[in-house]
Amino acid sequence: MRLLRQLAQRTPPGRERYIDLLRALAITMVVLGHWGVTVIGYDNGRPAGHSALADLRWAWPLTWVAQVMPVFFLVGGYANAASLTSRRRRGGSATGWLVDRSARLIRPTTVLLLVLAAGAGIATLRGADAAQVREVIWFATIPLWFLVAYVAVVALTPPMYALHRRFGLAVPVVLVALVALGDLGRLLGPAVLADGNYLLGWLAVHQVGFAWYDAARPDNRAGHAAPRGLFRRRLPLSGRAGAVLLGGGLVALVLLTVAGPYPVAMLHVPGERLDNAAPPSLALMAAAAAQLGLILLLRRPAGRWLRRSGPWQAVLAVNAVVLTLFLWHLTAAVLLVGLLDALGVLPTPPVGSAAWWAWRVPWLLALAAVLAVLVAVFGPVEARTRRPAATGPAGVGRRRLRAGLALAGYAGVLVGLLLNSLTPKEGPEPLGLPAPALVAYLAGAGLLRLLRSGRDRPG
Repeated sequence: MRLLRQLAQRTPPGRERYIDLLRALAITMVVLGHWGVTVIGYDNGRPAGHSALADLRWAWPLTWVAQVMPVFFLVGGYANAASLTSRRRRGGSATGWLVDRSARLIRPTTVLLLVLAAGAGIATLRGADAAQVREVIWFATIPLWFLVAYVAVVALTPPMYALHRRFGLAVPVVLVALVALGDLGRLLGPAVLADGNYLLGWLAVHQVGFAWYDAARPDNRAGHAAPRGLFRRRLPLSGRAGAVLLGGGLVALVLLTVAGPYPVAMLHVPGERLDNAAPPSLALMAAAAAQLGLILLLRRPAGRWLRRSGPWQAVLAVNAVVLTLFLWHLTAAVLLVGLLDALGVLPTPPVGSAAWWAWRVPWLLALAAVLAVLVAVFGPVEARTRRPAATGPAGVGRRRLRAGLALAGYAGVLVGLLLNSLTPKEGPEPLGLPAPALVAYLAGAGLLRLLRSGRDRPG
């Protein structure tokens, strides 16, 4: 508590505290949403989980608020633009920023993967079925789907921010148009046209985060000329603009989902023809616009509230371990289900029944207790990640070498995460994770770690 008070007191006056609140709320809602909507039952005598949304059609419109991944990418765009411009202002390079930015993302993820692989290996050696081990680890690593896209947009931040400085809001408009084109492939064929939406959709929201950062800096501290091109005006941050975005986004959502071909739910629903989130659809972009409108409407009252010490300390506490909370929340579910099943007291009431609703509160409380233990153990890995140090100039050849090695490191991490997510949960994996995925990830993470330890010194 003393450390949190000190951090709160040292917060710069110009910090956009609302961004930190949005990040904390987004991850908290993801965690609670996954826990709350999960149905636990038995499949061939073994515990299994699936989404309750297929049986709760009335709850589908609620996912317009509950699907908060756009909020996280919006916040990420703001934070990445802020840290990149700060790094350049201190004489650093985009490569140095990429190398140091990787630490906060990759260190907690590496710990998760190594712990899960070690646990799976021990279970296999003790006679557990390798196919069952893979299924358990697959479920625990579902959050890595999100991390694939986020690591990709971080790696693309330097060139995409340069595009933002040149063309402004025209960039996300073009990206959304490409998302719509990909959706045509899903609706009319070929479906492969939509694969690019996994990146294009989240890039579009990330670009709006850039625009928010620039709009919040009227003195143009980024040190560049104002954006030129189709959309020269800054992103309006007023409540009136928020009302327009909220209303327009909701109208578009109704037209696209109720009258159009898209599902109403913004989360995955088993049996639906389309999934609005995988990959991001035009309907999800409309939901993101509505969410941005709501965020702008609440910006000023939330900012006043965050000036109070208590709320701001709570936001700081969550943000210190925000990635750890996200990465480990399904592992907490695996551990709790395994424990209750071993004790023979795992409740499996029918979805929507009175018993199922009554079980929601103790279920969430028990999961929170398990996750609190995991965060206490693994949270320091994230919380103690050092802030980047300023670097001095280096020779042209060395800069190019470091840039190439940094991109190779990011590529290894992305390939590893993507291979794990694309590998089916059915099939024997003695370590729970596909060996090629684990090797690629560790190679990329190791390369980035070497670059961080050997950063350029002032010349």
